[in-house]
Amino acid sequence: MRSPLQTYLEALHGRLAGLHGGELARYIPELTRADPNWFGICLVTMDGAAYAVGDCDQQFTIQSISKPFVYGIALADRGWEAVARKVGVEPSGDAFNSISLNPQSGAPLNPMINAGAITATSLVAGGAPETQWQRIEGALAAFAGHEVSVDEEVYRSESETGFRNRAIAWMLKNFGVIDGEPMASLENYFRQCSVRVTCRDLAYMAATLANGGMHPVSGACALAPEHVERVLSVMATCGMYNYAGSWMYEVGMPAKSGVAGGIIGVLPGRFGIGIFSPRLDERGNSVRGIEACKRLSQDFDLHIFSNAGDPGTALGRIYSGADAPSRRQPSAEMRAYLARHAQRIKYLCLHGNLAVDRMEYVIRRMQELAPSTHSFILDMHQVSGTSQSAARLLNQARIGFADDGIAVVCSRIHGRQAIMAPMTKSTGKGDRGFLSFEDNDLAVEWCENRLFGEATQAPAPIASMADSPLFKGVPESLTRQLDALTGSRVFAPGERILEFGHEGDGSFFFIESGQVSILVPLQNGGHMRIASLGPGMNFGEMALAGQTLRTASVHADSEVRCRVLHVGDFNRISEQFPLLRITLLENLARDLANKLRGATQWIAALA
Repeated sequence: MRSPLQTYLEALHGRLAGLHGGELARYIPELTRADPNWFGICLVTMDGAAYAVGDCDQQFTIQSISKPFVYGIALADRGWEAVARKVGVEPSGDAFNSISLNPQSGAPLNPMINAGAITATSLVAGGAPETQWQRIEGALAAFAGHEVSVDEEVYRSESETGFRNRAIAWMLKNFGVIDGEPMASLENYFRQCSVRVTCRDLAYMAATLANGGMHPVSGACALAPEHVERVLSVMATCGMYNYAGSWMYEVGMPAKSGVAGGIIGVLPGRFGIGIFSPRLDERGNSVRGIEACKRLSQDFDLHIFSNAGDPGTALGRIYSGADAPSRRQPSAEMRAYLARHAQRIKYLCLHGNLAVDRMEYVIRRMQELAPSTHSFILDMHQVSGTSQSAARLLNQARIGFADDGIAVVCSRIHGRQAIMAPMTKSTGKGDRGFLSFEDNDLAVEWCENRLFGEATQAPAPIASMADSPLFKGVPESLTRQLDALTGSRVFAPGERILEFGHEGDGSFFFIESGQVSILVPLQNGGHMRIASLGPGMNFGEMALAGQTLRTASVHADSEVRCRVLHVGDFNRISEQFPLLRITLLENLARDLANKLRGATQWIAALA
């Protein structure tokens, strides 16, 4: 089954590829060599899964997207107080190449404009410019998860045409913001902007920030969490220059753009986003990149101020139908089959409020389990709600799994509108929607029927009294005598056969065809099903032990045909053949022990 998130990104990429507004960056001549139709989108999760579409492996230069990472390096090397004395954190509201300095100190207003970025580069530890560059290069490699290199042609192009940046560097030297040789720091700044990356690299770099500074695949710490917080704060307020306020209002995530067409977006604890498309708007931001981020934020509720949590906490216990089978008493053939195959039914216990990143994690785990799975049961007892986008993602996954022959059913969501409403809205025209059950027992029984039915393709079974476990070991001649004493009764679907608390007439029942549910009352006036019985099974057998008061209700789930035997008739035969009573009581005791063992197994599975 293809990931619904991958399918979504491909559809989004297709829609936005038709946007042809904007122009290539021309103030750096080498950037005009880019193909204006290049376009890639990549999302990376906190455990390193990447969803990529388009030109995600096309190399380009990182440009200003290097700024937050080098600022983080400066914080790690000098400490935030020392860095704060040299570069501020206030939004300038100006373009990326503006000369925005504090009128009292002469310090740049923030590290995302060129003046602040050149200052941050000068603050990287190392002493000599060559050593500083090694530090920058190594740190960028830690964020990307592999070694990086400089595009020498772009570097020369930037250095040869960067007259405004040279003026900014000398101005910083004049105000004492840069202590050493300003041109050496400027050349390192040009080099960091000329580092080659791909859209996929940007997504992993963003995911490393989203993951508290730890690369989601390598596990290496690229930046300490306390510095990541400061980097993301500045990205949120200053990363998109004079579009920063509108960006945070409309998209709502820390971000940084570059004039080569890249954009990174960071959803702390959720996603890292990388987008590449070189056509720029008048502010120097990628046209397609901006629109893609808007759509992603709106469609997947990615605004940073929306409720979020660790995606992994959405999925609790995973166990199988072998651990917790239905409480029915199946035929011997079905019991044997389920003993071999019930592990192909998987329960997934979901938790919390399901946003799109949490649902993505659940679906990915389902994909991993799919090769050994026939049916999934999503137990939503501990789910407080789901977003519309998460429900849409789950519905797409359900359809995809169905195409692969895997059923996805839900359990324990009836009457809970915070879950039901989004899931109902996510189904399209002609889609019959989600199959939902009131409890896990009903859900797993449906899955068992589907598993067994597809394997056997057999007609509905018809059983005789001799098929009942109660008569195991009874001579055939005695079974025939008892059968001759029985009467046949048919019950309509929905008919109540026995009533809890009522005095019985001494009859017990053997099911020839159909299915019944054994129900016990609850304090709230409802009922709980404790067992489901089919052909070859029996009920009311406690009458054999002298129990006359009915301890449960029996409900016909379908048309049911039963053989009915009265205890008096049974007693008359057993007086002639005492072994009959002994055998039946032994079988009855064994049956009760098996039921107790099954209940214990259920408790262990749910613990």
